[in-house]
Amino acid sequence: MLRALTAGFTRGFAVLGKISMYRLTLLALALLAAIALLLSFAGLAGPQWYELLATAAVLAVVCAAVDAAAQRLLKLPWRLESSLITAAILLFVLRPSIDPAGLAGIAIGGAVASASKYLLAWRGRHLFNPAAAGATVLTLITAISGVYGLGTSSWWVGTPVFGPIVLLLGIVVLWRTEKLRVIALFAVTALVVGVVSVAIAYQQQGVVADVPSLVWDQLWSSPLLFLGAFMLSEPLTLPPRRWQQMVVAAVVGVLVGWAPLFGSFPVGLGQERALLVGNAIAFAFTVRTAVRLVFQGREQLTATVRVLTFRARRPLAFLPGQFLELDVPHRHPDARGTRREFSIASAPEDQPLVRIAFREGGGQAARKPQSSYKKALAAVEPGQSLAVTGVWGDFVLPRQAGSRILMVAAGIGVTPFVAQLRHLAATGQQRDIVMVYVAPEAAELAFRPDLEAAGVPVIAFTRDEPADLAPSWRWARGMRLDAAGLQSAVPDIATRHAYVSGPAGLIADLAPALEKARSITTDAFSGY
Repeated sequence: MLRALTAGFTRGFAVLGKISMYRLTLLALALLAAIALLLSFAGLAGPQWYELLATAAVLAVVCAAVDAAAQRLLKLPWRLESSLITAAILLFVLRPSIDPAGLAGIAIGGAVASASKYLLAWRGRHLFNPAAAGATVLTLITAISGVYGLGTSSWWVGTPVFGPIVLLLGIVVLWRTEKLRVIALFAVTALVVGVVSVAIAYQQQGVVADVPSLVWDQLWSSPLLFLGAFMLSEPLTLPPRRWQQMVVAAVVGVLVGWAPLFGSFPVGLGQERALLVGNAIAFAFTVRTAVRLVFQGREQLTATVRVLTFRARRPLAFLPGQFLELDVPHRHPDARGTRREFSIASAPEDQPLVRIAFREGGGQAARKPQSSYKKALAAVEPGQSLAVTGVWGDFVLPRQAGSRILMVAAGIGVTPFVAQLRHLAATGQQRDIVMVYVAPEAAELAFRPDLEAAGVPVIAFTRDEPADLAPSWRWARGMRLDAAGLQSAVPDIATRHAYVSGPAGLIADLAPALEKARSITTDAFSGY
């Protein structure tokens, strides 16, 4: 059962990985909006169809206009996708209306949400979820001014009609962003705290609580699912490490379930304010910064692997094995957008130089149309500055120096291991490490000098025998790397912590053997 789940998850990720997380989120929200419109025609949604259309139009125009003006002022590329995602989230958070005052309030919420990306920012990175900021400001303005026609946040999406739809679309989005466990913790925490909180309130009033009904209401008749799937999961406002994300998820879950009031103030904590608290905690964890890298040059390691070297303008905080997201603005981006994730191929000790690597042309990739991002990246000139929009990942080695490790790399998946081995060498650490390196042919074994300098045993799975192998290297004699081949090559796998970096399909094929390892940490990618 576990084997099937592991294989299914990684293969599913391989399919979803062909779409950027931003584009997938926008598509999911657009589909949800279309479903809401159909349900409103049938009288099954709270707002009327004309209220939905009017609200969506105002939000789209206002968010796009504010973003365009701010980005033009700051000389940044206009990101229509970001504007539409903000507008789509607010469509389900604010109260749809066709009244002039209501539409004015909706415009205020949209304008504040988009402006918050630039005004509530730290070194180019927004600190708070834009939609939550916009909804909070609108709600506070209404409560303080007493002009209730402006509207407030209503979270009308939190109904049993939308619950299953939001759940299914949310799972797809969270699968792609690899945040299923984080948001599951948030949902369970919010559900438990919410049920307990309401049950205690009932008890204080002498009413016996119907726990099953409370659970049903908390799950399907609250914004819990939408908040978790489309707002809390936003990568830009989550800390980089999974344990930190779990802490944020748990805190937001408690606050959402509890929903405390503050004295006689008319506005409680609310879902969006709880999220803002979580955003603040995430910022405190990492003090997010937008580091800019100055391009130094490129090197062709193999026929299909290219390395780019940058110089960081200020120290880039990362752990060996983590990945960065690099923004390469260009005209007419395709479905994958202008940002990509790259494992860092250099150690922290190599700074200010920072290296990343990617695979280009050759094999099946040569028959596929090149993405707009790759074309733009190939056109970057020395001296040009690019923004790192974040560093994330838990693909890091265990802290215990005595832990025995198995590294399994496929093709360009060797990149994070290069950073880890360079770090170990720079810090003088000795680890019991065995690497399995698979490539279509010997000429495609990238970073050989780095791996040979590390001195760890390497078992190469290639069709042809590599020439001039270092003493620590061994050729698998053309054996195919599958579960049986991995078990044969590393008979003591049960004593090792397995780290696997490569295409999701390969990870799924190796699942039967990997399940025997002491632990499994994967770094699946789907290419671009």
